[in-house]
Amino acid sequence: MKIVHIANFYGPNSGGIKTTLHQLGRGYLRLGHDFTYIVPGSHFFTEKTMYGTKITLPGLLLPGSGGYRIIKSNKQVRDVLESIAPDRLEISDRFTLMSLGAWARKRSIPTVVFSHETLSGLAKRFLPLPASIRNTIVDWHNRKLSAAFDYVVTTTDFAAREFHQIEATNLVKIPLGVDLHAFHPRFRDESLRQELLKGSSLLLVHCGRFSPEKEPQRSIETLIELRRRGVDARLVMIGAGPMWKKLRALAAGHPVDILGYVADRQRVAAILAASDVSLAPGPLETFCLAALESLASGTPVVASESSAVGEFLHVNEKNPAGAVARDDAHSFAYAVQYVVDSKLKRSAARKAAEELPWDDSINLMRNLHGLNSLGENAPHAVVKRKLSAA
Repeated sequence: MKIVHIANFYGPNSGGIKTTLHQLGRGYLRLGHDFTYIVPGSHFFTEKTMYGTKITLPGLLLPGSGGYRIIKSNKQVRDVLESIAPDRLEISDRFTLMSLGAWARKRSIPTVVFSHETLSGLAKRFLPLPASIRNTIVDWHNRKLSAAFDYVVTTTDFAAREFHQIEATNLVKIPLGVDLHAFHPRFRDESLRQELLKGSSLLLVHCGRFSPEKEPQRSIETLIELRRRGVDARLVMIGAGPMWKKLRALAAGHPVDILGYVADRQRVAAILAASDVSLAPGPLETFCLAALESLASGTPVVASESSAVGEFLHVNEKNPAGAVARDDAHSFAYAVQYVVDSKLKRSAARKAAEELPWDDSINLMRNLHGLNSLGENAPHAVVKRKLSAA
């Protein structure tokens, strides 16, 4: 089976979509299917990767995005697709790639579109219009999106809400997963923790893109508020994006280390495991892989109560994996103190992450695509296990 996934906003420093593509590719290949992913870049080239065949098409650089690109020509995309002749088509861009749904339908190719963002949340933040007009626009777009593809995949109930609003009948919830081997409490290193603390006593971490919709400044504001309350905390920030200069200015004079984008995943995993609390302030997050990777590392998370992250923190259960807060520094600081004072178990954080392995995500996607049998390229060990189970 040939599966093709087309995504914008994929690049050297991108996070969630890049991770999702790689993990889907790894899973499909393991099941014996061909996987090709088409993404934007500076020029056209093709390469074989451990995640499948990667085709990079010329993309337009988006001003103020911190390096994100979108594919320049949908005609070029269609030409590439004609040469591949996919059996299944996946899309990760609800805006510029919507027309590919009609292209695939004419050729009887089943399609899936991933809704990685909340359009209603983005519109509320960035469209200065009356709520009634804004909601009409959002509903109109979501109806078009739902009609253009066979299935709309959302990763959380939060992300699905706006599609329930229009009573979409082709909505499927498939949570993303986390690499439970790459991110693990065993990577907690006290010497690294002390190195990062630089003499402080509480280590906070923020991992994510420095863009306005993710509110990264909230983490610095929370650190400042905690210090004002007498908490000897230090903040380490991992990420890059258009707010880099603004964040550095805000952090000046405070115990904040902005590391930038860290390409070494082992280093990221070690920092997450060494931290005491991970901050996920983005109010529009529909999943937040960085938060899940923190949990897998055994580090509790404090997240915006208006995002989807609270869905896997189990905040109302006996052993929560973190806490949620209103979108202000005072509330976030209070939530951090609650997590610390309550001595939330790192094992509870890990347990929450273990409920969302990538294997489950791959199996759900496999079922959605109707891939009931292994592909002819499945590794011998996988085929053997399949036969044994039968």
